[in-house]
Amino acid sequence: MSDMITADLVDLDLSADTKEAAARSLAERMVAQGRVTDLDGFLADVAAREAQMPTGLDGGIGIPHCRSAHVTEPTLAFGRSAAGIDFGAPDGPADLIFLIAAPAGADDAHLTILSSLARQLMNADFTAALRSVPDAEGAAALIRGDEAPRVAGGTGAVSAAPASDDSAPASDDSAEVSDDSASASQDSAVAPGAASAGATAGSTTPTPTPAPTAAPTAAPADSAPAGPFRIVAVTSCPTGIAHTYMAAESLENAGREAGVEITVEPQGSAGFTRLDPAVIAAADAVIFAHDVPVREKDRFAGKPTVDVGVKAGINRPAELIAEVRAKAARGEATAPAAAGRGAGAGTPVERTGDSTEGYGTKLRKWLMSGVSYMVPFVAAGGLLIALGFAIGGYKINKAPSVMDHFLWTQADSWGALLFQIGGVAFGFLVPVLAGYIAYGMADRPGLVPGFVGGAISLTINAGFLGGLAAGLIAGGVVMAIQRVRIPAALRGIMPVVVIPLISSAIVGFLMFVVIGKPIASAQKAMTDWLNGLTGTNAVLLGALLGLMMCFDLGGPVNKVAYTFATAGIAVSDPGDSAMKIMAAVMAAGMVPPLAMALATTVRGKLFTPTERENGKAAWVLGASFISEGAIPFAAADPLRVIPSSMVGGAITGALSMTFGATLRAPHGGIFVVPLIGNPLLYLVAIAAGVCATTALVVLLKGLRKPAPGTTPTETADGGTTPTAPEPEEQPVAA
Repeated sequence: MSDMITADLVDLDLSADTKEAAARSLAERMVAQGRVTDLDGFLADVAAREAQMPTGLDGGIGIPHCRSAHVTEPTLAFGRSAAGIDFGAPDGPADLIFLIAAPAGADDAHLTILSSLARQLMNADFTAALRSVPDAEGAAALIRGDEAPRVAGGTGAVSAAPASDDSAPASDDSAEVSDDSASASQDSAVAPGAASAGATAGSTTPTPTPAPTAAPTAAPADSAPAGPFRIVAVTSCPTGIAHTYMAAESLENAGREAGVEITVEPQGSAGFTRLDPAVIAAADAVIFAHDVPVREKDRFAGKPTVDVGVKAGINRPAELIAEVRAKAARGEATAPAAAGRGAGAGTPVERTGDSTEGYGTKLRKWLMSGVSYMVPFVAAGGLLIALGFAIGGYKINKAPSVMDHFLWTQADSWGALLFQIGGVAFGFLVPVLAGYIAYGMADRPGLVPGFVGGAISLTINAGFLGGLAAGLIAGGVVMAIQRVRIPAALRGIMPVVVIPLISSAIVGFLMFVVIGKPIASAQKAMTDWLNGLTGTNAVLLGALLGLMMCFDLGGPVNKVAYTFATAGIAVSDPGDSAMKIMAAVMAAGMVPPLAMALATTVRGKLFTPTERENGKAAWVLGASFISEGAIPFAAADPLRVIPSSMVGGAITGALSMTFGATLRAPHGGIFVVPLIGNPLLYLVAIAAGVCATTALVVLLKGLRKPAPGTTPTETADGGTTPTAPEPEEQPVAA
């Protein structure tokens, strides 16, 4: 860790009063050392990570951290605050603040070292030594492991880190932190089986000889034929650097104190090594302490399980162990791997989202699950229909079936063929939407009732809205059925016969008899409203959709606008207003990446070398209607890029509606311009938005002051690279 923290990266008199000010003060030291190239961009990444989950920990510790493209090498800065700074910990402000900066492509060895610090923070002697160390060089040496913290009031020392061998940071022994309640001999026995501080192996804590202060046990665990109580655990956090390994260490320590054998699989940024299947099979219970999905969760199915956020694993591990032991005693267990819901792996949304998400977030993901599977049908069908019109003319929808009339040498026949194939593809839109909403909620058992409900929606003219309702109902019905306890003899036929039969009958009844007519009326009202949009109302709608498309660049708001547009054209004969909305949405979505590409071209010195490289790719992404091409720029400088993009998107959306441009295809970017109504004016609308966004971004970035302690230096390719000032001019927090 010697190259990651030096005395220049330590502030023992941190005077900041907010977590933002603390992060800025420590980050300025990183900039001064040439470890961070863009202060504001890096702080934006830190703030984005902090927004996911507070980084304050019990015991007066704050550990803000992130991976960022603005970091040149893995770096750690340390600050000590006399007054304390609120980082969101339950027990109050933090006085020990560690700012961890990892490059976007940090290698496994560096991440191993960073995670080693996370484990050290669970050692009370280590944190006590940091609170009392008198100088910055001593603090840096403690964190690096060059010096061992002294036990208060004694002459012995407990190693805070492997001081003797920092040249092998990835080894198990160098990563292990000794427990302050265990003897040296116990540590040596534990370390070989313990997890690497990197995400390379599961950690096993054998049952030690009970210490005098340990929880009482009837007899030594290893004297019983059945062996000790065994727990397997998985820890993970959004960044996969700090909380992941702190939770692992905390659970291991609590396991030693409770006299249980606990094996932890930290699923960190550097990847993870799966626990031995035999270890999982022998486990009596499972603990998940995570804020990102547990990878390959089905491996742990069929056992008593406690599922909590990662901070619970850090702050109350003993309670989690007691809770899971109580569940095991009561015989409570999750569904076995062979049972209904996808081999015990959770639903598709549970496998791809955070386990601690609220209902609102899950609802959005359920809906987006259906939309994501529907979009390829929309794209294929829409493009085929658009090509049919381009080849056969706008009366091609009146052509007879190509089965009855098809001439190989006649263009109209080919146009009719493409149109009719596209129409068949469009016929799947609502059933696929409903089916995969239900699939996102309840996995494969939800497909049948979802598809049935979607098909009924088409039958009763409930359309897109009916498909949404049918999918949610189907998923809910299947989830309810799956909660019913079923005799073991019937479990084999549940997913094949019972669930499809009962759920389809319930969904069909509700769609035909109860809610079908009201939804069909609402769908008709929406269609009539869209068809009636003219003049100012249409322009304002275009501006609103443009704002939404550029607000989060492929995120939930962007997807709402896009889904609204595709819903309008997802019929065999969409109205003119629906095609205008589709054109406005696609045009606005092309603006942010194209504008960032143009900005990096005309004023490259305002951007980092990495951003200029991203700008080259953004030309292609923007031209292809992939709004996500602007995400690297927005993540680095959200307060300048996102508002500028929204202004340009609103201008483009409004102009597109004003010019009356229409689009039958839901995707394609400039590659479907020949299929657009009023194509030249459509391109003018896009160009106007791109120029507006580019001008605003260049203006706002030009007004930005250089980071304190840096001097912009012109590079050969026209960019700027911050350089560190002379040592006597290094910034020191006030």
